[in-house]
Amino acid sequence: MYPLTHMNRRDFLSTLAGAGLAIAAGQALAATASRSRIQIAGKSFRGIFPIMATPYTAARKIDFEDLAKEVDFLERCGVHGMVWPQWASGCRDISKEDRMKGFETLAAAHKGKKTSLILGVQATDKKGMLEFAEKALAQEPDALIAMPPFEGKTLDEYRDYYLALARLSDRPVFIQTTGGNEALEPSISVEFLLGIIKDNPNLCYLKDEVEPMVPRLKTWVGNRPLVKYVFCGHDGKNFMNELAVGADGTMPSAGYSDVLVELWNAYQAGNKDRAQQAFDALLAALSLGANTPYVMMKRGVFKTKFTPKGDHPLPDDLKQKLDAQLDALKPFFKA
Repeated sequence: MYPLTHMNRRDFLSTLAGAGLAIAAGQALAATASRSRIQIAGKSFRGIFPIMATPYTAARKIDFEDLAKEVDFLERCGVHGMVWPQWASGCRDISKEDRMKGFETLAAAHKGKKTSLILGVQATDKKGMLEFAEKALAQEPDALIAMPPFEGKTLDEYRDYYLALARLSDRPVFIQTTGGNEALEPSISVEFLLGIIKDNPNLCYLKDEVEPMVPRLKTWVGNRPLVKYVFCGHDGKNFMNELAVGADGTMPSAGYSDVLVELWNAYQAGNKDRAQQAFDALLAALSLGANTPYVMMKRGVFKTKFTPKGDHPLPDDLKQKLDAQLDALKPFFKA
């Protein structure tokens, strides 16, 4: 900047205007960052966070209209959050372009909702994951989640993958311990993961499905407050035992979300008998398989039961059994 004595009036006013714009821009960025930190710091991740199913048309294209409808369905079910796209969403079958469009679709449909929205950013490698993460973060989700790199071969690659994600943003990041990398999964011990998250507070969120789950869960719970939230999965098939040792919630497939909400609410209220009733009803339905496309169609959320591979085939006797189970579950349905 020139000394004031060497500036004419036009230069002086121009300099003031530029300085004012810079200050205003800085204040706006600071305000945005402050809101982001407040949102993240105050967010509670507990309860039922279904992995959203991905609907398809008869032409095997993603039905983005039904994907948006699923947000409303899950909200009516009373869930606490929703996650897309993960293994139960068929994420490996979704193209890059459709992943990006799905992020935008869900962010628009979720706007103003009380639930949490978590977007999945896993990829073959770190570069692809970061590309998905940047797009996801532009939608301002409540958190991100990532399965391990699909083609990672070493623990160093695994560590670098998640540390890169932690550096990208201070939003919460759920580390999912399984999914798509059978070579690495046996090596992913609780101790190894604790080493990753100890200096990265936004990585202190877990979705663990490695068996035996209950002993691992006890270790996670024993490492609070370093471990902020730990979720389980497997469609909630062991959820009563997981709750008993301190799980913060579960991330099941979407078809029976309200049954799990009923279980959660009853358990939190101390009504273990009602929670057990919901759990028994859930297990009876899951004994026939998840069959999510069919269940979502029967419940009026999706137009079809198509998948990327075509119509989801179900034998007539299985359909009859599923229909009977859906009728039996109606006392637990909210949507």
